[in-house]
Amino acid sequence: MTNQAFLLLIALLMVQLASSANTKQLTSGIPFGEDKAPRVSWNRLVALRNRANFIGRSCKEVKEKYVQSEDGLYYLTTANGVVYQTFCDMTTAGGGWTLVASVHENNIYGKCTVGDRWTSQEGNSANRPEGEGNWMNVKTFGTAEAATVDDYKNPGYYDIEAEDMSVWHVPNKTPMTIWNLASIMRYHTERRFLKLFGGNLYQLFHRYPVKYNVGAYLSDNGPSIPIVYDLGDKESTKMFYGPNTRGETEGGYISFRAINHERAATAICSGVKPKGGQVDAYCIGGGGYFPEGNPHQCGDFTSFAWDGYGTNRGWSASKEMLESSVLLFYR
Repeated sequence: MTNQAFLLLIALLMVQLASSANTKQLTSGIPFGEDKAPRVSWNRLVALRNRANFIGRSCKEVKEKYVQSEDGLYYLTTANGVVYQTFCDMTTAGGGWTLVASVHENNIYGKCTVGDRWTSQEGNSANRPEGEGNWMNVKTFGTAEAATVDDYKNPGYYDIEAEDMSVWHVPNKTPMTIWNLASIMRYHTERRFLKLFGGNLYQLFHRYPVKYNVGAYLSDNGPSIPIVYDLGDKESTKMFYGPNTRGETEGGYISFRAINHERAATAICSGVKPKGGQVDAYCIGGGGYFPEGNPHQCGDFTSFAWDGYGTNRGWSASKEMLESSVLLFYR
């Protein structure tokens, strides 16, 4: 009996030590291995949870009212009282940038199929010239933390009254904690151009609808706004796109509602201003109809793989560009 009691005592001590070690792991603030959740201290969890008490319609308001300087997830409230969580860039160029959307190409070979929320999920159809219409509606989808894994759009897209934009190109599946470090290109505007177009992309695209046969290429394109680079430059931007595109683009801009030769509209030309009509090779998103009917067209990244996947030959974009999500911020 004495030996049995002694062995039982040893077993209980071992269990207690193991439990103590696990508790220590959970609160030490040092990550687990890749297959486990990160270890976060109790105080850190409390601080993150307390962010829900901040009241603001944008990250800029939160930064100014509550003196927040840390990048990460925050809670925002719309004018109608909708509460949502999104990522705030509190450091770039003074901070206060609100993530409102991301465009993620889930399958470049699936042309306007499920997952192409920024063009059409129901095929290339003349009967749906606006496609999903998500550039011009209040539908939301996805989560901020998964913005490099899937498409994302939150209420701030249509609710925030902003002045400028910031854009990050972040490799797909990159964890949120290293988006900034992992980006292949980052830039922002400083012209307060959104004030001229209603304060956000929702209003801008109502003035410049993204749908088939809305106008002719070049003459009916939307605005092109000069940008300031936080990572990259004009020449490196153009190199991310195919060699054939470089003769009809000018680096150092963000452009909206660009129309191609066949009168199909694309939504955003990231980092460049179009000077020709092959915009589907370097502009993202768009309406639901590309009339040429070529199997290389349609989809959120339209013709980025026209001359092969990630080859950076002909009209094909580089693999780095093709496999990066485009994150859109307001301030």
